Amino acid sequence: MRIKKWGLALLLVCAGSLLSGCYVTHQGPDFDARAYRYPTGHTNGAAAITNFTTVESTNRIRPDWLKPSADFYRIGPGDHLELEIVGDSGSREQATVGPDGKIYFYVLPGIDVWGLSLTEAKDRIEKELKDRDLLRAPIISVQLRGIDSTRVWLLGRVDKPGVYPMSAPMTLLEAISLAGGTLSSSASGTTEDLADLSNSFVVRNGERLPVNIERLLHYGDMSQNIYLEPDDFVYFPSAFSRDIYVLGAVRSPKAVLRQHNTLVAAVADAGGPINNAYLSHVAIVRGSLDDPRIAIIDLAQVMRGKQPDVRLEPRDIVYVPFSPYRFLTKYLDLILRTFTRALAINNGANAAVPGTPPAGVAIGSGSGGTVLVPAGTIITPGTKLVPVQIGPGGTIVP
Repeated sequence: MRIKKWGLALLLVCAGSLLSGCYVTHQGPDFDARAYRYPTGHTNGAAAITNFTTVESTNRIRPDWLKPSADFYRIGPGDHLELEIVGDSGSREQATVGPDGKIYFYVLPGIDVWGLSLTEAKDRIEKELKDRDLLRAPIISVQLRGIDSTRVWLLGRVDKPGVYPMSAPMTLLEAISLAGGTLSSSASGTTEDLADLSNSFVVRNGERLPVNIERLLHYGDMSQNIYLEPDDFVYFPSAFSRDIYVLGAVRSPKAVLRQHNTLVAAVADAGGPINNAYLSHVAIVRGSLDDPRIAIIDLAQVMRGKQPDVRLEPRDIVYVPFSPYRFLTKYLDLILRTFTRALAINNGANAAVPGTPPAGVAIGSGSGGTVLVPAGTIITPGTKLVPVQIGPGGTIVP
């Protein structure tokens, strides 16, 4: 089955596999943090991490992101078109693009117009009429009457979080204004809702864009005011979050993990490492997304009591790899990409289908592991699934 850009999907809500890179994990003996042996003469007080390295990202804002797209609109499901054979007013019809991307006009079967411009759709309909000998030299008028297929996501600590239609080119600043701006203590009455601008981000096609939202909003740096594209995901986390994130090759990757301040305890709460996890290169990422620091910890040595456990801080990202890394920059990019995708999937899923289980909660795959069902896959009846649409950025469309 061909998978469309916005394919109608049935997603098994198990962000555990998604957070770990869509690997299938299998259950084994539970990881018991109590079995950890501290080095001789060492107390159970964990050590501070001293080997953090700052890695400069090579990603930069592209000049074309600061200009409106010359080819912004493409037809998608839910859009409303008015079609007419020129010279035959009785042929005028209102057509809505179906979930399969097709429209039905005149006596034609479904015509696939998903992803086409209005001109391309016009040409395709004319060709179909001619090829089927329905009309000798048809001229079709195609008018756009409503857009429901293009939207942007603005979630987290904004005044009016939600999914917003995008009928014309829109900048990041315009989108934030549309959502009522980021929350402040004066607006919300509590500091718990303040947005953490240094860790806010934009995800496009599954990748975090190198946009510094703090510089844009606090310092008026318009070089960060990019034009958004359909299905872009903008997220503002809480400035007072105490969460720790454990991702990668663990049995229950968790986008949110609370009340654990050591590496061993955090990994234990995530179910422990899976078989064949590469424990010698466990990474801890600390700091803002635009200026992160990374430390590599040999968790295998820690678990054997050869090295002390280490203390974690709120908002640390712990990543247990499946294989050794070769280049620190690429390793950090992988971790941050996994992290931002996790937040996008979790928050997008909950916005689309309130009550969707968070990352790390698997819903019966029946194989002892977790599975992410690709877009366009047909699932047999009885499988516990949530019907949704998956956008090109990995977000879930209501």
